[in-house]
Amino acid sequence: MHTLAQRSSSCRVVQWATGNIGLCSLRAVIEHPALDLVGVYVYSEAKEGRDAGDLCGSAPTGVFATREIEDILALRPDCVLYMADRANIDDLCRLLEAGINVVTTRSEFHRPQIMKPDVRERIEAACRRGGASLHSTGSSPGFITEAMPLVLTSIARRLDRLTIEEYADMSSRNSPELIFGLMGFGRDPETFDPRGAEAHGASAFAGSLGVVADAIAMPLDDVSAVAEVAVARHAVEIAAGRIEAGTIGAQRMQVTGMHQGRPLLQFSANWYLTSEVEPSWDLRQTGWHLMVEGDLPLDVEIHFPVSPEEWAATSPGITAHRPVNAIPYVCAAEPGIRTSVDLPQIVANLG
Repeated sequence: MHTLAQRSSSCRVVQWATGNIGLCSLRAVIEHPALDLVGVYVYSEAKEGRDAGDLCGSAPTGVFATREIEDILALRPDCVLYMADRANIDDLCRLLEAGINVVTTRSEFHRPQIMKPDVRERIEAACRRGGASLHSTGSSPGFITEAMPLVLTSIARRLDRLTIEEYADMSSRNSPELIFGLMGFGRDPETFDPRGAEAHGASAFAGSLGVVADAIAMPLDDVSAVAEVAVARHAVEIAAGRIEAGTIGAQRMQVTGMHQGRPLLQFSANWYLTSEVEPSWDLRQTGWHLMVEGDLPLDVEIHFPVSPEEWAATSPGITAHRPVNAIPYVCAAEPGIRTSVDLPQIVANLG
């Protein structure tokens, strides 16, 4: 464990995984005034041995990618930015036992109380042995489901309901595999099975919403999720191809946290290729909409004034930058799984 004075000194950091978000955080670490990149862990043979700067489009760094966890352990970094597409508990425990703090975008660590008991105990024991901490954050869940709600409710004395709506216009995303393959846009709505989206929604957001509910002393009794689709009214040409009228043009996943038998916290994600859908949905431009109902009602809109041409380069930072900014605070935290409430307010060092 380190002192918070390290916020103004240098933290030795390893970037773990270099997908779309990982490459963005890798660039941010390289450019950060108080972070020192010392290692990169990759899964692809094609990336092994390459300079970190080459991987993310920056100048050469002299730091080369490895596929061996032993190489990472030997570096003795202060923190690993863990952005794998799935959590390897064995690897995480080895890092934590070695005294290496972990900041991750994995959503299963937002609220330790709902983790599988055996997994939680393994992680907590590793943290105790190494004197290290683990923190999960990002944009959604993370910033919009924890940081913003805690700030908005800090000026309230009664909360009746807080609703968070996320909107993502996917029409400019030139990724047919994602749009048509993974997400299932352009298909017959009869083929849509909501169970996968509902299970993902509940697992990804229950913990994050629960952190907020616990913090404001209104713990959740239950968390449920529902998913639905709407069809395009007209054929539409998008960056990834074409969707026909009557096929899936929009999807919605909604997670609701109940307190004393009534909805208290609600998050909905709205992904769409066209706003001309049936049934008619209120599909706003890409961004977030938060509604606070209580003794101090609030209606907050957050938009991204970014052109479609710039969106692919800009959007990864929405998820990648908060974990980078959290590194000094996680390094200074007491050992264990640390939530947003356990840490001080995260303030970015933009010098």
